Amino acid sequence: MTIPTKQVSGRVCLVRGRERTLPPGYLWLYAGLIESVDGAPAAGDLVDVCTASGRFVGRGFFNPHSKIRVRLLTGQTEPIDKAFWAARIAEAAALRRRIVADTTAYRLIHGESDLLPGLIVDCYGDVLVMQALSFGMDRRQELLADLLLAETGARAVYLRNDVHARSLEGLPEGTGFLRGGGLTTIDIQEGPAWFTVDIERGQKTGWFCDQRENRLAVASLAEGATVLEAFCHTGAFGIHAALRGAVSVLGLDVSGEVITKARAHAERNGMAGRCDYRQADAFDELRRLERKGDRFNLVILDPPSFARTKQSVPQALAGYKQINLRALKLVKPRGFLATCSCSHHVSEDAFWQMVQEAAHDAKRTLRLIERRSQARDHPVLAAMPETRYLKCVIVQVW
Repeated sequence: MTIPTKQVSGRVCLVRGRERTLPPGYLWLYAGLIESVDGAPAAGDLVDVCTASGRFVGRGFFNPHSKIRVRLLTGQTEPIDKAFWAARIAEAAALRRRIVADTTAYRLIHGESDLLPGLIVDCYGDVLVMQALSFGMDRRQELLADLLLAETGARAVYLRNDVHARSLEGLPEGTGFLRGGGLTTIDIQEGPAWFTVDIERGQKTGWFCDQRENRLAVASLAEGATVLEAFCHTGAFGIHAALRGAVSVLGLDVSGEVITKARAHAERNGMAGRCDYRQADAFDELRRLERKGDRFNLVILDPPSFARTKQSVPQALAGYKQINLRALKLVKPRGFLATCSCSHHVSEDAFWQMVQEAAHDAKRTLRLIERRSQARDHPVLAAMPETRYLKCVIVQVW
């Protein structure tokens, strides 16, 4: 049975027998799992979860507006107080101190993977950028910000609560400094490279920290290479390749704004003479390059997510296959393709199968070098495959 506390606003009972369908450690309880709700918990309140027979399952955030009705915080009857939050934040920070090196930009808290469901925090120098993606975390932003500053010694916390996931929780969108202030553009170091992060308007919280280790791995193949970087965004993959000895880099992106930033990054790193950027639709430009007869030693594909829902996976795989087929035709014999997907709805096996089918249609033979995922500061909670979302496949092409 649950142990009543002043913190807990209600009790959620699961449908009889459904608890057996939950993997141990899974943190999301969907509405269809819930038989009844005792009390009158509001969105963001703490509730205890029990089986139909009354056995305690866990304690977490309740949200009647979300399909994820409860996000579990603990399987114990412990108080969810300031000390609880401080301990969780300290544990996340201690892990990053062990696994993050040679960068001033990294993910400090990765939501469910750090047992802090719905909380994202990225560190850029002495500024923290926070996203509250659940109602429970949103209600505790002030406390969390203070604890984050105390743990890290950062000078500011900036909110990037402008993501669609918040609307699914019944939350408004917004941005701005929650603690401190200053410029919203921050210079970061990543290995040998320097970049400028726009925490106000940049993608995600301002930077793709999850690709950091993949950028360095791909760059290790770049010495003496001609490189094509499609969907280049602000140029990080290609600039790392240039710094590792690529003789030329051609970056493609449909956004003129990010092309301008990519050129500035190339200049900042002394690689402007090797890096050329072109505003173009990647699908169209790859066809044009193929017809022109251009070929490259290394082609990099890092497109935006093609699958926002499970229902869109077949269409997304068709799009991935098309772009990979075009890219494979542009790789010189014995050259390399690095291809990525950031959609967790597309499984690793499905993505790899798609790459092989694209190679078959392009009449190219592949040799797998490695299959990679997100950087180590984005750990994966074993019970929740949703936390492993990024795929990066590196192949040699014959």
